[in-house]
This record gives sequence, structure tokens and C-alpha cells, in this order.
Amino acid sequence: MRGGCQLPIYLGIYEALSEGKLIVVTGPSGVGKGTLLKKLLERYADRFHFSISATTRSPRTGEEDGREYFFWSRAEFEQQRDAGGFLEWAEYAGNLYGTPIAPIHRAIAMGQIVLLEIELEGARQVATSFPNAQRIFIAPPSMQVLESRLRDRSTDSDEQIRKRLHHAALEVAAANEFDLTIVNDDLEIALQQLEKAMFHD
Repeated sequence: MRGGCQLPIYLGIYEALSEGKLIVVTGPSGVGKGTLLKKLLERYADRFHFSISATTRSPRTGEEDGREYFFWSRAEFEQQRDAGGFLEWAEYAGNLYGTPIAPIHRAIAMGQIVLLEIELEGARQVATSFPNAQRIFIAPPSMQVLESRLRDRSTDSDEQIRKRLHHAALEVAAANEFDLTIVNDDLEIALQQLEKAMFHD
């Protein structure tokens, strides 16, 4: 284990698990999905495969092909899309984004747990294209707490925060579409619940 961290509470289940699977994690912006998944990857680096999306947008400074995204031309993306090569895909601000299915099948065949952090509409597409996926929704303790977290990040204007909160309310209302909802009030408790859900099934 990295960093000398304590043996995980579900180590026995973790060691017994031999088959890979796909886990879809969804939740509003600011709810802490990224922090939870980062900690999971730190604890179980050899068991998880973090799904990388493909996009037609240009790389930003510091981004590398195959790390943040697969950067494809629009023609390449559309060819893969038309051939059924995506679990899900969408267009945002004139650029295409999607989750290539081939790396996911390879990782699952190798016994890895594939993590896919994705928006609600993408998760709905995955429910159709990969019905065996385990789908987990990360929810805030309340909309007030979520607003405080968004403001504490100091990255968005008031107008952007209002839009994010409006979108978050729609996402939270759809939480019952998922196999499990975890309320991220206490990070460590939420992490333990996430571990149990991933390794117990």
C-alpha cells in the first residue's frame, strides 16, 4: 500500500475479488467526486483503471494525449462513434466528448475495476450500452452545503454558481435512477461506503 496507509477495512473482500467490472460515479459539480476517487486510486492503484475520455477539442497547456484525454480529430471521433466504439458520447460547446469502450473491455478482462466519472446524461447512456455497470450517485448533504463548497473553490462567478446549483438540483432529483446514493458529508465515511459498495458486490 502506498504512503504506509492503514490496511483497508475491506481487504479480505478486496483480495478475493478477481473479476473486473465497470463502476459509474455521478454527482453534482462540487460534491467531492474527484476527491473520493483520487483517494481510492491512492489506496488501490493496482486494482483500478480510470477511464479516459476522447475529445475533439484541442489540448490545453500541460495536457497530454492519453493522460487527460485522447485527443482525436472530428473525423476519427465520428468514425468510432458510427462503429459503436463509445459507451456514451455528447457534444459540448462545439466539441465532441465520449468514452471509448475498447479500453474498458480490456481492463475488465484483466480483472480491474474500471472507474468512470461522468455527468448524468452520460450515465443514462451507459445504463443502456453497458447494463451490468454498477452506478453510484454522490450527493451533497444539502444544497446549502453544496453552494458553500462551490463558493469556497473561488473559481466561478455568481452567475456560474447559480447555473451549477440549478443543474445540481436536477441531478439530485435523478439520484433514484442509480444503484446506490452516497451522501458526501464526512469524507472518510463516504469513502468507506464507496469501498464497501465497490468490493462487496
